[in-house]
Amino acid sequence: MRYLPHTAEDRRAMLGTIGVGSVNELFADVPGEFLLDRIEGLPGHKSEMHVERALGALAARNIPAGSVPFFAGCGAYKHHVPATVDHIIQRSEYMTAYTPYQPEIAQGTLQYLFEFQTQVAALTGMEVANASMYDGSTAAAEAVLMAHRVTKRKKAVLFGNLHPHYRAVIETISRYSEHDVVDLPSAPNAEFGLEIDDKTSCIVVQYPGVFGGVRDLTPLAELAHRNGALLIVVVTEAVSFGALRSPGSMGADIVVAEGQSIGNGLNFGGPYLGLFATRKKFLRQMPGRICGETVDEDGKRGFVLTLSTREQHIRRDKATSNICTNSGLCALAFTVHMTLLGETGLKKLARLNHANAVALADRLAAVPGVEVVTPHFFNEFTIRTPKPGTEIIDALVDHGIIGGVPASRLFPGDGLDELIFVAATEVNTNEDREAYAAALREVLA
Repeated sequence: MRYLPHTAEDRRAMLGTIGVGSVNELFADVPGEFLLDRIEGLPGHKSEMHVERALGALAARNIPAGSVPFFAGCGAYKHHVPATVDHIIQRSEYMTAYTPYQPEIAQGTLQYLFEFQTQVAALTGMEVANASMYDGSTAAAEAVLMAHRVTKRKKAVLFGNLHPHYRAVIETISRYSEHDVVDLPSAPNAEFGLEIDDKTSCIVVQYPGVFGGVRDLTPLAELAHRNGALLIVVVTEAVSFGALRSPGSMGADIVVAEGQSIGNGLNFGGPYLGLFATRKKFLRQMPGRICGETVDEDGKRGFVLTLSTREQHIRRDKATSNICTNSGLCALAFTVHMTLLGETGLKKLARLNHANAVALADRLAAVPGVEVVTPHFFNEFTIRTPKPGTEIIDALVDHGIIGGVPASRLFPGDGLDELIFVAATEVNTNEDREAYAAALREVLA
């Protein structure tokens, strides 16, 4: 929708309706010392053509992910998305469909959401899943709130391998819901040696961790359950479901994930897709919308929204979630891609991701001064370099390589300046890996 500014007549009419004589009167209660006549350093107004040229010049400085060897990850991964996915989701009946409040005329939408839920439950090793949430981080925050409801406790323990952006969302939600959060120290290979008390509702752990590490979560699940708490597992790389043990098989009570890796491109940072699954016994405390299968009065198969305990359907203070909808089109893209892959295809894709990551790790470890510090990983790992990671990444850009994400960008001030997170997916070629190793060798020379 184009932005059409109000005319002077429009503004006079609105001010008259409000009962004030000018826009300045709207701010009469703001102390004068906080009102600025002008902002220092801000240039004057420019023409539309001037702004277009300025924005175009800024955009031209960006490097599209597909134009150079690309090894950045940290929760957003470059994978191949089959053309079939975009072809299907751009059909008008999907692209323009709105939330299915009238199930009798939205059977197609409800059916694919039902299929999506089935896929997510199978991938995570859980019994039930919802029809998606906004993204992985908000799903993680909702999982913590759900754990509080289930256990009647108010404290969450966040393991040190949790992505700091997810941590920040959980902390924000907890602060305003008056719940406690305990942050454990972040380190590449942090141990599970932690203690929880009878006030702890949940332990939140990432799998694979933000440093790339993969480990058995069974001991953590046992620790949580011995103390009456739940284990929440966060997955930021959905392709890993094709290679690693499912969180459910290791005792997870709630599994949340970022589904961007399957069917959804990087897309300039969004929209993305939150996955949410849990045990059947916790179904009534699961947030978001849920699609169920039923039969109509003629006995024909049909689909409905069920157990709708969102704020749009019941009293706000009794709702399991104040998220009003789900990422429907992104969920459809996920489902289409997963259907194209099937179980065999997903496993092959996951094995290819892992093989490419191992090959890259071997090449980088051969560069003098570089150490791979993640012993067990899927498609992302951490390296230590003799120079600060930010300097390395900037220098690699000059060589036409997007070499990863400096740890200091996510953990500023935590003494991780010489660490870099590196991801490899199926789109990386042997030539890409050789170019990265050669450029890194030159940068460190």
